Amino acid sequence: MRAFRSIKVLFLLVAAALAVSGCSVAKIKDLKVTSVGVKYLVPTSSRSMDAVLLLGLDNPSITFTVDDIRGVVKYYDREMVQFTAGELPVQGKSVQVYELPCTAVLADKVSLLDLLAIAAKRSMDGMTADVKMHVKLRNGAGTTLSFNDLDLSSFGQ
Repeated sequence: MRAFRSIKVLFLLVAAALAVSGCSVAKIKDLKVTSVGVKYLVPTSSRSMDAVLLLGLDNPSITFTVDDIRGVVKYYDREMVQFTAGELPVQGKSVQVYELPCTAVLADKVSLLDLLAIAAKRSMDGMTADVKMHVKLRNGAGTTLSFNDLDLSSFGQ
């Protein structure tokens, strides 16, 4: 009988932990992107570059880690650049700008001259991004967040 009671208590503790982590994952979905910018770009070949992005996040939730970021930047619906980034620790209950090192590769039929022509305009009008990020909590629970058609011109630099 005592073993049954111990198993019952253990089951209740596991259920409570899962419920709490489920609530935390649900709150993470309230994450908002507040700003997007580019700190610098360094060409590594004729088709790729390393960059540091400035990413403003409003996180009303707990501390978590983004362990995989993938995205596409488009210019008037034409895919221009695909990018990937690694791990980014995000502070809980904060509004903060993070530096995010990433690697970018030009899309097919896009040249470096195309990007330079867009950059020369010094405007982000017409630029959008689709971003997917995998979020991981300390307890191992996680989720994937998607941000589609982010209008980059609407963000302050």
